[in-house]
Amino acid sequence: MQRILSRTRLRPGSEAAYDSVHATVPPALAARLREAGVHDWTIWRDGLDLVHLIEVEDYRAMRRSLADDPVNAEWQAVVNPLLEAADDYSGSDDGVPRVWSLAAQVDGAVAAVAAVAARDEADR
Repeated sequence: MQRILSRTRLRPGSEAAYDSVHATVPPALAARLREAGVHDWTIWRDGLDLVHLIEVEDYRAMRRSLADDPVNAEWQAVVNPLLEAADDYSGSDDGVPRVWSLAAQVDGAVAAVAAVAARDEADR
């Protein structure tokens, strides 16, 4: 599973409308997101800045499957006017690049130690 961070920005004055439409997204959209492999999608808003954390099986595949989806298109028609830049789900967006992760570093070190121990055990 992938964890993707994405950012968008609201048009000034659209904060309340954005919060309102996200109080509960349409059930049909929630179902389409799940069908497209989304496990969770969390959005934080700081003024006009939006930060999205998307936990998904395959981010690019999800975006491709939603690009021409009529339920998603209906939702985008509601949300996109509130954003500085509309998202048409085209392109090869990968979200914000990850620089570092504590879990990846610690888990990677543990895995490396285990691999060395297993190799040493096999050599005995």
